[in-house]
Amino acid sequence: MVSAMKADVDRQTARKYIEAAKCPGELQAPHTWRTRSDPLDKIWPEVAAMLRDAPELEAKTLFEYFLARSDSGLEEGHLRTFYRRVRHWRASAGPEREVFFAQERKPGELLQLDWTYARELKVTIQGEELDHLFCHCVLPYSDWQWATRCISESFLSLVAGLQAALGQLGKSPPHLGTDNTSAATHELEQMPGRPRAYNSDYLELCSHYDLAPVTIHVGCPHEHGDVESQNRHLKRRLGQHLILRGSRDFASVEDYDRFVQVVVRAANAKRQTRLAQELACMRPLPASRLAEYREYQPVVSSQSLMRVKKHTYSVPSRLIGHTLRVELHEAQLKVYLARDLLFCLPRLRGDRGSLVDFRHVITPLLRKPGAFINYRHREALYPSAVFRAACDRLVADHGERPGVIEYLQVLKLAAEETVEKVELILKTQLAQPGKWRAMQVRDQVAPAAQKIIALAGLTPSLTAYDALLEQEVAHVG
Repeated sequence: MVSAMKADVDRQTARKYIEAAKCPGELQAPHTWRTRSDPLDKIWPEVAAMLRDAPELEAKTLFEYFLARSDSGLEEGHLRTFYRRVRHWRASAGPEREVFFAQERKPGELLQLDWTYARELKVTIQGEELDHLFCHCVLPYSDWQWATRCISESFLSLVAGLQAALGQLGKSPPHLGTDNTSAATHELEQMPGRPRAYNSDYLELCSHYDLAPVTIHVGCPHEHGDVESQNRHLKRRLGQHLILRGSRDFASVEDYDRFVQVVVRAANAKRQTRLAQELACMRPLPASRLAEYREYQPVVSSQSLMRVKKHTYSVPSRLIGHTLRVELHEAQLKVYLARDLLFCLPRLRGDRGSLVDFRHVITPLLRKPGAFINYRHREALYPSAVFRAACDRLVADHGERPGVIEYLQVLKLAAEETVEKVELILKTQLAQPGKWRAMQVRDQVAPAAQKIIALAGLTPSLTAYDALLEQEVAHVG
């Protein structure tokens, strides 16, 4: 009975097991009876048949389907029982599931690159939501990573992201891995659905850094699992630091970029030991970097427009007829006349589109106001809904042509001052009854300076006055 005391078991219970010479599990009878009626007994054969025919059916979908049937006998409270039964069926009679095999990585062998959307971070710049992605580079052996903010999965964002990561490392691995992104590969017309071919620009990039390109099989994202997993960890880490920061709003995108770099560097600080092993196996970088833009030479048309990659952009009318040099970056266009940088424009996304700045065309439009009504890019001449309402009001009050001229004068004022200043006055004018003109808006936004003529002070001389009286008396006498 000493053993029973040490095991904290009652002596009678211990004596029963000793006399039976069996373990407790062997003495227990199999539990083959139910303590309550089975709520799924009526529908389970049909459920099992549906799962066999379509294993991809979800338990929630099936439950809602049978719950809607009056003859099923299901209630909302049977949800957990139904989920457990489906899960048990999948484990005992369901199809085989996909197995993921952990891979042994060699140090310094591979750099994986991928993009991940970051809308879920809900970052704002001065109150305006920032829609962006990260070009994310990861070394699978050490989990070292670097993230570069971008606006699309373009080749230029790939170049910028890769060169930023290699610049941080100071060396390059022998292989660069991506998925079948269109920035790196394209589909072969004669073999749709087959392995894709590399783009010439991508091969030039890999050749410059002596990287062997590696891609995954089509439709097999799990083969890119290292960077895919780090995508989730990166956004989770950034989300946590945004909470600690107490605000998701930043003064500028540059401030946000610095925030991301601080977070990523802090994460990489814990990976220095394995990173050192990787760097020891890597090769030095070439002396020069590739340009992170593409160059075009559009000619400015008589409409004061230029076309760059199927997109239309307006420029000042003084450039009509000139051939410009345009550097197309990932997020903007830099416009040059010869070697002089004139201005920068935000880059348009998509296949086609137009970006017309009313400041570039307002002066010519004032000379030809009749062109306003049917102007192809007229929507660009309404900086906001307030300006559109002002145009409609002026046309309704003064007639089509005079109203258009008045609106163009308002637009000219917005070009000289700011859209925000003019919009504030327009809201006041629209709220008031009666007609008004552009000159009234100008007087409130930029009142004309009044010239004050300064008169010299006049101090009469009494001596001169006495002399004048003497002359007058002598003349009378």
